[in-house]
Amino acid sequence: ARPAPEPPPAAATAATAADFDVEAATDAYLARQSPEARARSDAYFEGGYWIRLWSFLWGLGVAWLLLGTRLSARMRDLGRRIGRWRPVATALYGVQYVVVTALLTLPWSIWADYVREHRYGLATQGFGGWLGDEAKGLAVGAVAIAVVLPLLYGAIRRAGRRWWLWGAGIAVAFLAFVLAIAPVFIEPLFNTYTRLEEPAVRDPILSMARANGIPASEVWVADESRQSKRISAHVSGAFGTERITLNDNLLNRCSLPEIEAVMGHEMGHYVLGHLYTLLLELGLVIVAGFAFVAWAAERILARRGTRWGIGGVADVASLPLLVALLSAFLFVMTPVTNTIIRTSEAQADIFGLDASRQPDGFAEAALALGEYRKLAPGPVEEVLMFDHPSGRSRIRMAMRWKKENLGTLREAP
Repeated sequence: ARPAPEPPPAAATAATAADFDVEAATDAYLARQSPEARARSDAYFEGGYWIRLWSFLWGLGVAWLLLGTRLSARMRDLGRRIGRWRPVATALYGVQYVVVTALLTLPWSIWADYVREHRYGLATQGFGGWLGDEAKGLAVGAVAIAVVLPLLYGAIRRAGRRWWLWGAGIAVAFLAFVLAIAPVFIEPLFNTYTRLEEPAVRDPILSMARANGIPASEVWVADESRQSKRISAHVSGAFGTERITLNDNLLNRCSLPEIEAVMGHEMGHYVLGHLYTLLLELGLVIVAGFAFVAWAAERILARRGTRWGIGGVADVASLPLLVALLSAFLFVMTPVTNTIIRTSEAQADIFGLDASRQPDGFAEAALALGEYRKLAPGPVEEVLMFDHPSGRSRIRMAMRWKKENLGTLREAP
């Protein structure tokens, strides 16, 4: 970890909490981002709004192609010819769907996820390595859909008009399962994980974990610098698969106070049970989404099902339509899901400040994230488009916390 930088003058010269000006300290941190760096960060982040829109529209185009050309129906027929048992035929359709949609979206993915990331200097991976990771993701997706799709369409056939309740339950249950197994079985497919051995960095993290009841005896480091320059960490997993992980960008680019502040935030997600609250809150959104899909799909298929070669919602060839409708619902609900996630992130921010007692480290980390996250959006923009508090909001929160704890910080060894 690099040495801790000096706090801005507005924060360093306050003798008492009464002398500490939260807004001046916040502005002093924000002023450290040069106009050129801010313009670049804003352009990247605001461009992401258009990326979301065009990704959504591209997905709709893929769905229309699969349905309108009856390619989806032909994929279903091929699955039935190869797999005589209906669940096997459904799984085979799912594998075809994942492969075909990946190929149809590959040109857009190359531009949005590879070319654009390199253009803004955020990616470090060559094209061959990036394509290899995409292939791994494709393989994981194929296995996942081969398992989930027979369950989903089995529920549709057996539950009748209330299939959307069963479908939403299957989706949420599968999401919970993936979150539990990902740290141990999925993430290592993309990166190498090693134990953090440096005591000066490891021991404060483990001490903070023990103080907050987190059952972990090791800290893991992921070599994500081979893919990007982004800093990242998480305390993830469930049911015995919990892991404390930080990436090597955080380890190499940030000071120990920054690392402790970031890890305190990630521990906050675990201690506050955000895995379960988010599953509940986002699960309600998914239930509403499946209800909309059931309502809309029935009406669309009544008009166009015969033309597309689809016998009804229970026909697996209807999957592109169901995916398109669900993606449309979630696209419209973006401000709602953003607010749900942003609220949990703000809660973890406060927890992290209490746990790490590193307000300046927290502010420094927010500045580092400002390389690719807009630091100072307008209030409406932040509510609608941000799934994390903005850098300005986070720095102001850290400085407010510092003002209220200034005496104890000065007394701390």
